[in-house]
Amino acid sequence: MSSSESAPPSDRDSSDEKPSPPSQIPLSWPPDGKPSLEWVHGLMSAFEWSSKNLPPTDLPSVLPVNVFDSLVLTASKILHKEPNCVRIEEGLDQDSTVVVVGDVHGQLHDVLFLLKDAGFPCENRFFVFNGDYVDRGAWGLETFLVLLAWKVCLPHRVYLLRGNHESKYCTSVYGFEKEVLTKYGDIGKHVYRKCLGCFEGLPLASIIAGNVYTAHGGLFRSISVTPSKRLKGKKNRRIILNPEANSLTLGSLEELSKARRSVLDPPWEGLNLIPGDVLWSDPSMKLGLSPNKERGIGLLWGPDCTEEFLKKFNLKLIIRSHEGPDAREKRPGLAGMDNGYTIDHDVESGKLITLFSAPDYPQFQATEDRYKNKAAYIVLRPPNFDDPDFHSFEAVTPRPGVHPYYDFEDVIDSDEELDLAAMVTAT
Repeated sequence: MSSSESAPPSDRDSSDEKPSPPSQIPLSWPPDGKPSLEWVHGLMSAFEWSSKNLPPTDLPSVLPVNVFDSLVLTASKILHKEPNCVRIEEGLDQDSTVVVVGDVHGQLHDVLFLLKDAGFPCENRFFVFNGDYVDRGAWGLETFLVLLAWKVCLPHRVYLLRGNHESKYCTSVYGFEKEVLTKYGDIGKHVYRKCLGCFEGLPLASIIAGNVYTAHGGLFRSISVTPSKRLKGKKNRRIILNPEANSLTLGSLEELSKARRSVLDPPWEGLNLIPGDVLWSDPSMKLGLSPNKERGIGLLWGPDCTEEFLKKFNLKLIIRSHEGPDAREKRPGLAGMDNGYTIDHDVESGKLITLFSAPDYPQFQATEDRYKNKAAYIVLRPPNFDDPDFHSFEAVTPRPGVHPYYDFEDVIDSDEELDLAAMVTAT
C-alpha cells in the first residue's frame, strides 16, 4: 500500500487565461453515432471553456439539446444492460491498472484534473466511479455528461456506479434539478427527466478482478422473502418480507444481483431494501448490523461484518465512498476525510476503505471556515489488484464564479437526518 501527492493547485491554475472558444463549439453528435476519443476530449474542453467564459444559461449553445439526447440515450442503453454488480475481469492483465474514484459532486474542474492526473481511460486503464456525480457543486450536469461520454466511448473500460445523489429526492434538494432547469430553460424539464432515466440504469456495485468490492455506501442486508398467494396470475404475484425474519444478517451477492435497482427513491421495502442499503449505509466501529438511525436509511455495519463479507466471498478489499469531511466530522471513532480517504476496518481477511474524490468540499459552505480537504483516487495494479495505491490531490483554484443552485445556508451540511416524509412526497 502506497501513497503519492499530486501537484498543488497553484501549479495548474489557468483561470486568468481567456482562450478563444474551442473550434468544436457548438458540439455535434458524430454521424456514425460513435463518439471517438477526440470527440470526448472536445467535450471536456468545451465544458471547461464555457464554465469560465459563458453564463450557465448559454450551455445549450455549447451542447444543443439534440446532442444531449443522443449522448444520454446511447449511454442509457449501455447502462441498463449491465448487471446490478458488474464484474470487471475481462481485459485485465499484467499491463492493466484500475482507477477507483469516489464522490465528485459536480466539481467539474477537479474531475478534469483527476482524469488527466490518473491518465485518461484507455485499453489498459480501467476506471470505476463510485457514484455521486451531481448535487452541491455547480457543474453536476457537465460532470455527469463527461463521464457518460467516456462510458459510451469505452464501455468496457469505464464503469459508472450509482450514488445516493443519483435520485429524484436528492437532486431536488441539493441543486441538480435547479441547475438543469437554469441551464436549459424551457427544455430543462426534458433534460432533467432524461438524466433521471439514465440514473435508473446505473449499476449498484462492482467486483474488480474477483478481489475488490466497490459500492457507493457499502454492505447490505439479506432479504428473506416468501411469495404471497397468487391473485390474478403470475404478473400479480407479490413478494413480501418473511415476518419471521426479524434479525439483520448480511446479504449475498446473489441477492444483490436480483435487486430491483430502477427505484430511485422510497418506498424502500421488500427487495428494494438492498439498493437502499448499498447506496446509503455506513461503516461503524460497533460490532454487528444495525439500522442507520443517523441517516434514517440503510445500515451501520461493524468490523465483524466486513470480515464476514470478505471471507464469505473470498474478497480482499472493500472500497466505498458516501462520506465527505462534513459527514465524518459527526462520526466519532472514525478518521476524518482530510486526505480524501480513510481505512476504516483492517481485519484478518482485508480492509475497508472510504474514498472521497471532491476536494475543498462542499463548493458552497455556510461557515467561513472551510474543510479544505484533499481528495483522492485509488490505483489498483496487477497481479491481484487488491493493494491500493492512494493518490491525494488538492482542488483546482480559483473556481469560476457561479451562483449556487440550492440554499446551502439552510440545507443540512451532510446527508444526515433526511426528511423522509418530504422524500416520499417528492416521489
